[in-house]
Amino acid sequence: MRYFIHFAYNGTNYHGWQIQPNAVSVQSTLTTAMETILRCSIALTGAGRTDTGVHAKKMIAHFDLETSIADSKQLVSQLNNLLPNDISIYSIEEVAPDAHARFDAISRTYKYYITRSKNPFLHEFSEKITYPLDLDKMNEAAFTLFDYIDFTSFSKLHTDAKTNNCKIKQALWEQKGDFLIFTIQADRFLRNMVRAIVGTLIEVGRGKMTVDEFRQIIEKKDRCAAGSSAPAQGLFLFDVEYSRK
Repeated sequence: MRYFIHFAYNGTNYHGWQIQPNAVSVQSTLTTAMETILRCSIALTGAGRTDTGVHAKKMIAHFDLETSIADSKQLVSQLNNLLPNDISIYSIEEVAPDAHARFDAISRTYKYYITRSKNPFLHEFSEKITYPLDLDKMNEAAFTLFDYIDFTSFSKLHTDAKTNNCKIKQALWEQKGDFLIFTIQADRFLRNMVRAIVGTLIEVGRGKMTVDEFRQIIEKKDRCAAGSSAPAQGLFLFDVEYSRK
């Protein structure tokens, strides 16, 4: 039987989602907790993978069991009691035997948070920028993303991705109180893609790059042409959508 597990995490203390040798990851921490309670080997497949220090408000993974879960709410409670405070399980639900947390996802949404002032309660969850940013220019540049599908210029080098094509569905900067929030939605994302886009858009906002130059960077298909990646702590995987479960 196959199950989807819905959860969130603060990525500050983890080397990303994916299991890595000699490093603590969200996947390894969650797997250990599940195997302790269920007393069997668990293979978790996530909807995607987040980098070191990146957070997730909504992450989904699937796993298989030979027997059914008698009380999913009780299992959620047991897991939350065992897991560290920076990982929280929302729910566990049975899905179709061939449902896939990664391949069945039709879109993923990320949000990046910039704060304009020093706040001791937000430094783990946003990037602090005090210099002026032209939000209109940043949005004008962000809208050019809709004109392209190849985002090699914003991809981490030497990955195992078979294609660098992505379909951007939303890309928007908004100011809400003391925050600047960038929301981007696509069918898929490349490794480091969102942080690279944000870092380059900030260069536009600072007046160090024009909108036309931003467009030229996409067309060059060269990561070295783009700006530096924005810091990880401001990035959240915000939502994952499915056409079916």
